[in-house]
Amino acid sequence: QLQASGGGLVQTGGSPRLSCVASGIILSSHGMGWYRQTPGKQRELVASITFGVTTNNADSVKGRFTITPDNAKNTVYLQMNGLKPEDTAVYYCKARRLLTGQEYWGQGTQVTVSS
Repeated sequence: QLQASGGGLVQTGGSPRLSCVASGIILSSHGMGWYRQTPGKQRELVASITFGVTTNNADSVKGRFTITPDNAKNTVYLQMNGLKPEDTAVYYCKARRLLTGQEYWGQGTQVTVSS
């Protein structure tokens, strides 16, 4: 089970940090990713990390968002800097077990960026 938190109403240029805490699974044996979705659009991958290799798949967040795992806390973070109104979305975390491909999704946390 994944529990995402840290969203809310943020001003343009803000730097919130999202957290995704895992229970029942060990994140170090999973690839992790943060996704986001806005109404009417497909969920898109924002950032992912596997074996400590980070891939920011969205060009729009390169240089602004960073995904960081904390294996001791079984948590993965998404540090978001320089937020823009177009970053407004529901953000989801996902874990994918590397050996089996089994996936787990968090419930999503809303981030709203005010202009």
